[in-house]
Amino acid sequence: MSIQHIWEVKAKNTPLLKKKCSHCNTDRFQCSDKFRLNAQKKNIDIWLIYRCVKCSNTYNMTVFSRIRTESISKELFSQFSENNTQIAWKYAFSKEIMRKNNVEADWENVAYEILSPKLLVEDLINMNEEMVLFQIHCSFDFNMSVSALIRKCLGLSSSKLN
Repeated sequence: MSIQHIWEVKAKNTPLLKKKCSHCNTDRFQCSDKFRLNAQKKNIDIWLIYRCVKCSNTYNMTVFSRIRTESISKELFSQFSENNTQIAWKYAFSKEIMRKNNVEADWENVAYEILSPKLLVEDLINMNEEMVLFQIHCSFDFNMSVSALIRKCLGLSSSKLN
């Protein structure tokens, strides 16, 4: 017999970018959740706009560069045009987009909440089930370790978890 627990991890903010600002001494940029689109003839450029946390100077992170307009679905193009927050967060968390733009994310600043039923370690130990399964749902990858998540949900130290 087994029992399954489902935990959902929800990010509260996007990661900051580690990038030197050309106007001040700060080295962090925050996602504005807005896109900039520029079309020339049949090609389009799409950027995700970031703002310096200190002086609001902008940095445009390339999402698409010089691609044919027909290679983007009308639905996705509409989401870019409307500054859809979900799409902005998808690209703000994209390690591939960051790699292509040669920027690094500050994953430490991503705040998150865990939606899960309250579990006590004593209750898990005293269960009659042979196996306890944990299913973790997380919309974005932000370098959170599974062991840290388990420790937080169960209120355990590293040594107790081991």
